[in-house]
Amino acid sequence: MINQTVTKRIKHFQDFGNSLPHAKAYFRDDWKIIYFDLSGKMFGLLSPTASETSIITLKGDPESNVALREIYSDITAGYYANKKHWNTIKLSTSELSDQEIEKMITHSYKLVYENLPLYVWKAFAASD
Repeated sequence: MINQTVTKRIKHFQDFGNSLPHAKAYFRDDWKIIYFDLSGKMFGLLSPTASETSIITLKGDPESNVALREIYSDITAGYYANKKHWNTIKLSTSELSDQEIEKMITHSYKLVYENLPLYVWKAFAASD
């Protein structure tokens, strides 16, 4: 049952990442992970296969990250990432809905988008 739920979440969150403007969520062969990319900058990492240990790692505000870890036992400091700026969420969680995780993906995307160089923003605007 858990693997079915996690499999659906992996597909859903990858599709959601691909739906964000100019973003790509794809399997990165060298890292063996689903990589969320915005103009060459990472805004998330997602387990490619379903298991009890499947996770998604997302960027966040340092203060919010600490608060989320205190509220939810299924959110921990970023796995293989800067523990101050990244959180890891278990995909088997029942504490967080898909919509709540989508909000975290969107927030991670926005944090990266806001720090892109001006020339990238201009290129995005020209292509829209």
